[in-house]
Amino acid sequence: MFSIPQRFFRRQLLLAALFITAPFWAQAQADLQKLDAYYQKALKDWNVPGMAIAIVKNDSVVFAKGYGVKDMQKGGAVDVNTIFGIASNTKAYTAAAIAILVDEGKLKWDDKVTQYLPYFQLYNPYVTKEANIKDLLSHRMGFQTYSGDLLWYNTTFSRKEIVERAKYLQPTYGFRDGYGYSNIGFIIAGQVIEAVSGKTWEQFIQERILQPLGMNQTYTSINQLKGVANVTTPHANPAKEGGKPVPTVLTAWDNWNPAAGIFTSVNQDVRWLKLQLNRGSYNGKRIFSEASSHMMWTLHNSTPIPAQAQTLNPSTHFSGAGLGWMLNDYQGRKIVVHGGGHEGMNSRTVLVPEENLGIVILTNSMSSIMAPIANYTIDQFLGIQNGRDWSQFNLEMAAKNRATQKAEEARQPKEKATKAKLTRDLSAYTGTFYSPMYGNATVALQNGKLVLSFANAPALGGELSFWKQDIFNLAWKNNFALLTPTNVRFLPGPDGTLTELRLDAHNPDFHFSELEFTRVK
Repeated sequence: MFSIPQRFFRRQLLLAALFITAPFWAQAQADLQKLDAYYQKALKDWNVPGMAIAIVKNDSVVFAKGYGVKDMQKGGAVDVNTIFGIASNTKAYTAAAIAILVDEGKLKWDDKVTQYLPYFQLYNPYVTKEANIKDLLSHRMGFQTYSGDLLWYNTTFSRKEIVERAKYLQPTYGFRDGYGYSNIGFIIAGQVIEAVSGKTWEQFIQERILQPLGMNQTYTSINQLKGVANVTTPHANPAKEGGKPVPTVLTAWDNWNPAAGIFTSVNQDVRWLKLQLNRGSYNGKRIFSEASSHMMWTLHNSTPIPAQAQTLNPSTHFSGAGLGWMLNDYQGRKIVVHGGGHEGMNSRTVLVPEENLGIVILTNSMSSIMAPIANYTIDQFLGIQNGRDWSQFNLEMAAKNRATQKAEEARQPKEKATKAKLTRDLSAYTGTFYSPMYGNATVALQNGKLVLSFANAPALGGELSFWKQDIFNLAWKNNFALLTPTNVRFLPGPDGTLTELRLDAHNPDFHFSELEFTRVK
């Protein structure tokens, strides 16, 4: 518990109209000192280096504070002006940009994508012809979750090239008949914005959303962060359970910006929360219409609620995708929410419109701390007595899941140690292999070792070490946080010559199975 000097409190009230300093809170419907203590404890319990949290209630910022450090090695306290990557929370900005164009009569929500992008093509002619703007923004195009993400991840492909290569992605459910979270859909939407407005996605977001909101320290590209001092460092998960998060580096992926490219602070983002809660209006400025707000917050693609989720949250009766937002209900209130996962930074934005409540949580870790502390915060503002300790509950659930996984792995038959030897000369594996979607992959002999490289993803690839048969372990040359152990498998043709190459990885973020390489040289 702590007290705030009166002169400090008065000074914050005078400055509140201009900007927020940390810590700042005023009278609200929740015990903010209790929340502050809860956040501090959660930070330690979840082993998170740093985070920042802000809460908007009834169009006022009632809480804003930074916790922890910007860098586990270099230190530096996180404050409300510390810049984080909000990753997929960017999708709501892209949907709002589309809304602005709809309000101006320059396009319609149901317009076909091919009206604006003649080079747009998907897996069959019908879907290509019928796919519309709402399909792009509600994850219902037929792809599995994260399908095609290897097209933007550390590649040299432009957004136009990514859209052109989307035709090689195969569906896993019927068009508009399922849910598959799609970054590609929002990259395509960004191209629509550019085609209609004549401005790049970055220019449009800056001029039509950020500048009117006074978000002058919000950035639409990693490249804009050069020279910005108060930027947090991303952290990868520790190599072993209980270890300290490992500082890593930010990688510029401008080709995915319409899906996940914005960097901001909670000090800046509270303006966005106010805009949303005021249905497109901020300080008397109309950014997008109330009708567009309702459209974005309408359920366009419902998702089933698993039995376990029904048991854990019996007050939730629906869930699914709006346009740039995810929607569900909780304790009789509609929840408008989205999460974000950058490489080393996770975030969450939550709106409870009926309570005029908005929450933004930014972290420099890859943990799942955001959802439980957002849930706990909502409970406090709803006045739920003796509610669930969401942080502890989720930690216990995660521990149980890990224990179950370890037990399952222990039951699996152990693969006997093998003394497998190469049956081919290393030169048999060398050559150029081509994927229509991804381009060329080359395997070459360098200093007696096989090295894999990708023509359109020079930051990826690495050395290959023999494992068994025609399978090699890939040692990634860059230790990016989203990469996991990966094997390279060579497949023989009818004559026994190695004619195909595949990458095998248990990776929750990327489908390496989508890359099918065939020898061309």
